[in-house]
Amino acid sequence: MKLWSKGFEPDKMIEEFTVGADRQLDLQLARYDVEGSMAHITMLESIGLLTREELDTLLDALKDILAMIDRGEFTIEPGVEDVHSQVEFLLTQRLGDVGKKIHSGRSRNDQVLVDLKLFMRAELKEIARSMMRLFDRLQSLSEEHKDTLMPGYTHLQVAMPSSFGLWFGAYAEALVDDMELLAAAYRIADQNPLGSAAGYGSSFPLDREMTTRLLGFHTLHYNVVAAQMSRGKTERAASMAIAAVASTLGRMAMDVCMWMCQNFGFISFPDEFTTGSSIMPHKKNPDVFEIMRGKCNRLQAVPNEVALLTANLPLGYNRDLQLLKDIMFPATVEIRSCLDMADFMLQHIRVKSDILSDPRYDYLFTVEDVNRLTLSGVPFREAYRTVGMQVQEGTYKPTREVHHTHAGSIGNLCNPQIAEKMRNAAKEILPD
Repeated sequence: MKLWSKGFEPDKMIEEFTVGADRQLDLQLARYDVEGSMAHITMLESIGLLTREELDTLLDALKDILAMIDRGEFTIEPGVEDVHSQVEFLLTQRLGDVGKKIHSGRSRNDQVLVDLKLFMRAELKEIARSMMRLFDRLQSLSEEHKDTLMPGYTHLQVAMPSSFGLWFGAYAEALVDDMELLAAAYRIADQNPLGSAAGYGSSFPLDREMTTRLLGFHTLHYNVVAAQMSRGKTERAASMAIAAVASTLGRMAMDVCMWMCQNFGFISFPDEFTTGSSIMPHKKNPDVFEIMRGKCNRLQAVPNEVALLTANLPLGYNRDLQLLKDIMFPATVEIRSCLDMADFMLQHIRVKSDILSDPRYDYLFTVEDVNRLTLSGVPFREAYRTVGMQVQEGTYKPTREVHHTHAGSIGNLCNPQIAEKMRNAAKEILPD
């Protein structure tokens, strides 16, 4: 059954090519399609296009469909084009002509836009919750290991003292920036397109403010053409936020892989969290973090996929936009999976203490000693030259003392301030 049917059916090969995986993907939109329809018909009754009795009858039937969805019994039947057609088919099958009234003042264009906005809003919330769990884990580890020193590197060369508190805390604060992008994407998704119809509005006196309230949107996409243009724009914003989170996770995964190898040996995990080799009996591989790194690298390509798919499309709806679901739906699942796995793994991380007692890290303390001389009154350039010559001549002996007190340093991590930044960044998405 097709909502646009005019007495003929398209060629089977044409249908298979144009529908693609849409039926399977649309199952993820089913709840939102029903919720959007409930708001729409409530509005239709308020402007006189449905009677109160018709509204109650339709709402009861839609609630039954919601229950089917919750039980996992909702399917899109063979021959039915999409989720919108399936919901209307079920209503018409049960209620007859009353079911056919549900589409008044609406197009599949604004119907799918509402579904996607509600879907994306919900997915961004779930991503934010996963981010918060990982953020809390990182902050907890930062506090737990704030006094455990480790080498800091530049150009992968031993540079200056760092700490595990600083390392864990750095990724926690990096997630704050990512949350800001996620919040921006959420604001773009949190606008009601319903009533824009096929992109040019309707001659019905639709109450768009009412459906905005009923669906819990923050505001309207006021201009009906702009509402239709938001298809693709919403996905692009969400994809950029997902890519930012993936960038942070991928970089952390690389660090973990590096710190686990024998050349560093800074961290480890229980044996059951690693994998082995079919030929080398000693191997304990960081496969989880290697897969995470690979997945996060792929996720950083998602904005480019969205951009290329939507580039230079003419005004109005174009069927190309259907393919955005193929890109975005798996991406939201993948980023949550990576976030949750990172949190799970970090629950079991083991941190090596006393790393810096190894003589290979002696030069980490050259800057500390330059600064110590400078604080005693020696001009900085002279202090730098003195310590530099000791290094050149092989006479340098580190004091192995670290005194960092400024905000954000080893001795003053500012984790409470970072937590406040995160709360402020997340409050729009996670007000509770």
